Amino acid sequence: MDGVFVPNLTFGPDVIASTRSVTDVPFEAHLMVVNPDLLLRQYVDAGCELVIVHAEACVHLHRTLAAIRDLGARSGVALNPHTPAHVLDGVLEETDLVLAMTVNPGFGGQAYISAVERKIGRLRRMIEESGRPIELEVDGGITELTISGAASAGANVFISGSWLYSYPDGKAKGVTLLRELAASSASGG
Repeated sequence: MDGVFVPNLTFGPDVIASTRSVTDVPFEAHLMVVNPDLLLRQYVDAGCELVIVHAEACVHLHRTLAAIRDLGARSGVALNPHTPAHVLDGVLEETDLVLAMTVNPGFGGQAYISAVERKIGRLRRMIEESGRPIELEVDGGITELTISGAASAGANVFISGSWLYSYPDGKAKGVTLLRELAASSASGG
């Protein structure tokens, strides 16, 4: 977050680089910034294996996604709630992950926008038609009450922040609950 594309600021590549040596957990950078092309190399060099850019912030989305891959990382593209799925026409071949934002980006603790589930369904169909193993991630307002709708619509990766960190029985039990609910919904149960 750069304080321009979204109103908040967050940590940058220096923090990633300083923590890379103490864990082998895969790092993902979700760049909610204007001109993400200027930061791609810094985040990959710092140790991010996946770099996600917002379609709304890229003048030449195909070029940006190809540049991420050329740097040796996996590429992802995020869509804000109001951005239609068709903006990904012609770029799925350069994409490893699609992120459907289920809140307007920039702040934690927002309410899930259930209308995005229709777009998640369209994105799932586009991914299946592409024949590529593209992950479909959702981020924003993911709780025990909302994960089933996102999973039923076709999402297979879920980001839960505020809810998970405040889950009364602890994060581990919260993760287990969300995984069970997502699996049950994805299988039609």
